[in-house]
This record gives sequence, structure tokens and C-alpha cells, in this order.
Amino acid sequence: QAKTAQSGALRDVSEELSRQLEDILSTYCVDNNQGGPGEDGAQEPEPPVVNGEKETSKGEPGTDEIRAIDEVGDRDHRRPQEKKKAKGLGKEITLLMQTLNTLSTPEEKLAALCKKYAELLEEHRNSQKQMKLLQKKQSQLVQEKDHLRGEHSKAVLARSKLESLCRELQRHNRSLKEEGVQRAREEEEKRKEVTSHFQVTLNDIQLQMEQHNERNSKLRQENMELAERLKKLIEQYELREEHIDKVFKHKDLQQQLVDAKLQQAQELLKEAEERHQREKDFLLKEAVESQRMCELMKQQETHLKQQVSKSGSWSCASGVPSLGPRPGGGKWDPRSRTTLTAV
Repeated sequence: QAKTAQSGALRDVSEELSRQLEDILSTYCVDNNQGGPGEDGAQEPEPPVVNGEKETSKGEPGTDEIRAIDEVGDRDHRRPQEKKKAKGLGKEITLLMQTLNTLSTPEEKLAALCKKYAELLEEHRNSQKQMKLLQKKQSQLVQEKDHLRGEHSKAVLARSKLESLCRELQRHNRSLKEEGVQRAREEEEKRKEVTSHFQVTLNDIQLQMEQHNERNSKLRQENMELAERLKKLIEQYELREEHIDKVFKHKDLQQQLVDAKLQQAQELLKEAEERHQREKDFLLKEAVESQRMCELMKQQETHLKQQVSKSGSWSCASGVPSLGPRPGGGKWDPRSRTTLTAV
């Protein structure tokens, strides 16, 4: 009865281990079929967690080093761009001044300034739209990266479970082997002891030995099958891990590209806002100056009219006939007989 109970316990342990393996396999396969990380792109994985600590890839630069290199490269790349921007801004102001000088009336100059302001405002709006699109794409990439991290955590958890199950199977195999050796030794001793006294029971003992050997062979076969399945699963997991590594690296490169584009768009937007403010101030100054010139010209016109009217009164008083308005917009000066052209 004790042997039967012990063999039943061993059978229960084997069944429990088989059930745990099936649960792990079913759970892991379901997680893989529910959408892998390679559907929408790839990204670089985080280092795997071993004993509560993250492994770092040997020979690869850290995040701080990459960030420092990027900052140095951006600084070197920004210097010639700033010089080009300053030159371009000077050219634009020069072209704007030349365009305004070609116009004859203040109204035309003001209309040209308004048109230029509208173009700059439209360019500013387009830059804002592009920046919003880049921010939306960046948020999508961050969500995909978080999803891939979750998948990686699940894979690490499945690996730890499989490793613990493998250790349990090894202990179970050793116990089965020791039990088989001990049982064979006991049966052999019993057979030798009983042979001289109970020859009749020899067939029963031999039958039990055959049954035990058959059961041990079945258990051994089951263990070999489990070991083979574990080996295949470990190989699949290693291939999966390599694929996730490649996916994470590609996704990180995409993230860096989006960050660079976003930074460039922000710099362009800031530059456009500064240029818009400078041009706005310049246009306001031009408008004030144009208004002042208009007032001054009106005052000069009034003064000239007064002088002409005084000159006409003097000519009438002295007997000289006054001259009427001359064709072409000019007026006669009775004193010099010359034409004053109205500005």
C-alpha cells in the first residue's frame, strides 16, 4: 500500500508538471497571437531584466552619450544656419524696401505691407499645423513603444516560469531515478530472500518488476518529450527575443527622427515668429512715417495755396493781371514767372 501511495504521488507530481507546462504554453501562445509588436513598425527594446536589474548592451553608447553627441552636432549645425538666416533676413528687408521705393503713393505702400503681413501670417499657420501633426505622430510612437514594453515583460515572465518548471522537472527526474534504483535494489533483495523459501512467488515478483520497468520507461519517455518541447520552446523564445531586439532598435531610430523633425519645426516656428515681429514693428514704423509725411505734405500744400493767394492779391493790387491755373497741374508764380509743381 505504501508503494502504491508513493507511485500515485509521483504520478500526481508528473501530471501537475505537465499541466503547468500546458498552461504556460497556452498562455504564451495566446499572448503572441493577440498582436505582435511588429504590426505598426519596430522599435528598440529595453535591456532584459535579470535578477531585478536591467542588462546593458556591451560596446553600445549610453543614452547620455548619444544625447551629448546629438547636442554637439545640433550646435555645429545651428551655427551656419543662424548665419544663413541673418543673411536671408537682411536680403528680405532689402527687397521689401526696394519694393516699397518702387511704389509712388503711401496707399500702395500700405497695401503692399498688408499683403506681406498676410503672407507671413499664412506661413505661420502652416508651421503650426505641421508641428501639431508631428506631435500627434510622436504620441502614437510612444504608445507603440509602451505596448512593446508590455509584450517584452510578458515574455520575460514566461521565461522565468519555464525556468522554474524546468528546475522542478529536473528534481522530479532525479527523484524518479533514485526511486527506481532504490526500488530495484529492494526488489532484488526480496527476490533473493524469497527464492529459497517462496519459489512460487517468483513469478509475481518478476511481474511487478516488469510493471515497474514499464512505468519507469513511460515516465522516462514522458520526461524526454517534455524536455524536447522545452528545448523547442526555448529556441522559439530566443528567436523571438532577437526579433524584439531588432524591432526596438528600429523603433528607437524612428523616435529619434521624429524628435529631430519636431525640434527643427519648433526652431522654424520660433524664427518665423521673430521675423514676423520684426517686420510688424518695421511696417508700423513705416506707416507712422508715411502718415507723418502725408500730414507734412498737406501742410505744405496749404502753405503754398496761401502763398499763391497772397501773390494773386498783390498782382491785382499792382495792376498786373493774374495768371490762371496752368495746364498740367502747375501754378504760376507772379514774382518769378516760373511753374511750381504740386507734390
